[in-house]
Amino acid sequence: LPGLHVLAIAFALEVSVGKTNTVTALNNSNVLLPCTFTTCIGFQDLVFKWYFNTTELIYHGKIKTKTTEPTLIWHNPRVEFVGSTTKKDNNISIVLNSVEFSDAGKYTCHVKNPKERNAQHNATIFLTVVHKMVETDNTVTLIIVGVVGGLIGLLILFMLIKRVVLFIIKKTQD
Repeated sequence: LPGLHVLAIAFALEVSVGKTNTVTALNNSNVLLPCTFTTCIGFQDLVFKWYFNTTELIYHGKIKTKTTEPTLIWHNPRVEFVGSTTKKDNNISIVLNSVEFSDAGKYTCHVKNPKERNAQHNATIFLTVVHKMVETDNTVTLIIVGVVGGLIGLLILFMLIKRVVLFIIKKTQD
């Protein structure tokens, strides 16, 4: 069945930037831009690229086989490869050094696997650069959740007591 074979190839390569696709970095700091890939049938001469705002190439690498680390083809001087593909997770993450406000935007990790009929996939992460990290105060949220949870608990307890009292009244009348 040729149709099933094409369907299997289409879903064999997957690229991910993790659980959240947003990263916040402090101005003038270094920030990790995570990316991993999985493939069902392995890879050979796999090519991966990182783009800033869809068109600006900031890193280009190639991985010969599973047993070799990536080789650099080209990179922006402020970008450093920190992943490893000889380990289990096929990590092709990069670090952007000395982040500036102009670095805020969309970063795309693009992977092409010739072994899978040149299957291509990408994942996107959004970078926000801030002047100062602000700690979020969740006290009000926790109070509201606690009060609502307590009220629901009291309501359930009240309904349970009502049930028991009605059951006892019914038994005493019999």
